[in-house]
Amino acid sequence: MLEGWQQSELDPHIDLLTGHPFKSAEYCCDEDGVPLLRGDNVVQGRIRWEDAKRWPAGKLDGLVRYELREGDIVIALDRTWVKSGLKAAVITSSDVPSLLVQRVARIRAKPTLDQRYLSVIVQSHRFVEMARTAKTETAVPHISPNDIRDFVIHLPPLPEQRKIAEILRSWDEAIKKLEALRAAKLRRRIWMRSHLFTGRARLPGFSGEWREVALGKMLTEHGLQGTGAEEVFSVSVHKGLVNQIEHLGRSFAAAETGHYNRVLPGDIVYTKSPTGDFPLGIIKQSKISQEVIVSPLYGVFTPATRELGVILDALFGSPLAVRNYLHPLVQKGAKNTIAITNRRFLEGRLRLPMDPAEQAAIAAVVEVSQAELNAIVSEIDLLTR
Repeated sequence: MLEGWQQSELDPHIDLLTGHPFKSAEYCCDEDGVPLLRGDNVVQGRIRWEDAKRWPAGKLDGLVRYELREGDIVIALDRTWVKSGLKAAVITSSDVPSLLVQRVARIRAKPTLDQRYLSVIVQSHRFVEMARTAKTETAVPHISPNDIRDFVIHLPPLPEQRKIAEILRSWDEAIKKLEALRAAKLRRRIWMRSHLFTGRARLPGFSGEWREVALGKMLTEHGLQGTGAEEVFSVSVHKGLVNQIEHLGRSFAAAETGHYNRVLPGDIVYTKSPTGDFPLGIIKQSKISQEVIVSPLYGVFTPATRELGVILDALFGSPLAVRNYLHPLVQKGAKNTIAITNRRFLEGRLRLPMDPAEQAAIAAVVEVSQAELNAIVSEIDLLTR
């Protein structure tokens, strides 16, 4: 234990209150009514007031202890942990006035604990794991107020608590700004798909022809197979081509891979397996610097230019673009399998720039945009860790 730190249960350092059992029959729709903070209103890191229930402003006698203050920490006691994270938030100035409803806990720090440091504790991995793995005998997963009170913490002296909380607050603000920047970059990439990749907007200095052509005019199936020296790769929605062992933990390849399709750097790979937002398969360009192999079920094609492959990869990053291209070409089998030959895949048509110089210029914009986005994501990951 560090000097001056102590190990303790959370209980002696907090004031924990659970909400009042407001009767739903007495809810009101009056805009002057006070919003009721229920478990449904608590989401990861914030309060969601859409469709909030309200309590009549004239019936507040005896409810002062359930009034929330700015800085209070609230935790939903039912379904406390969901896939998106812990249902806990700090009350902000825009969340008050409001009243605490049953099955939500309000936590305030006592003098031995800094309120912002208490927020650090609630966001910690150990606390989240406690909420995620809490045992329950009911059909609805939940934690109890005693689960929170009994949580064991390592508590530094108050000045150190404040310093830690201040540092983490600065990092949180940096993460929020970076996430806003990432969202802006993603919006710009969406604009690029609908304008720059379709010829609706042109880069300065280019006026060459755009033509609707069959993809087979731009891609060639080279038909190369593995030599036995290449590593086996799969295709991921977010990461593109990835080493099977590094990505999935083990290889799913057959013992003999001589019939696997070889992928050259810059090749376009089409997987015919439905995945999440891509029910008709995924289309990705290989960004791997060496030759690799993929399942013989994948289609592998070399673009007329590497830059054209960059454009197709960025265009087909959109689930809508993939669906629009593949839907007229694909037939679904009886077991939801995708029935499409490689030749049929190349029969779809896209409007593309014919000038290699314009292809190269558009590809450069795409690659710079992706590099910027990758740098922002890396910085967010580092700050989060």
